[in-house]
Amino acid sequence: MDYVSALVPPVVMAAFFIGLVVTIVKSQGGPNKAKEDAAVDAALARAEAQSQDRTPGTGNA
Repeated sequence: MDYVSALVPPVVMAAFFIGLVVTIVKSQGGPNKAKEDAAVDAALARAEAQSQDRTPGTGNA
């Protein structure tokens, strides 16, 4: 019976991991995908604008 107690924790962790992966895959896309993509695009645009403002030689002192 020692082999059963040795195998239970990895099997339980594997089951939870598979459930996590399935949940992540199912949550991708869907009706909120466009809204999420727009939020990421806006954040990237802000970061890019800030990095351009800090570029040396642009006249910003």
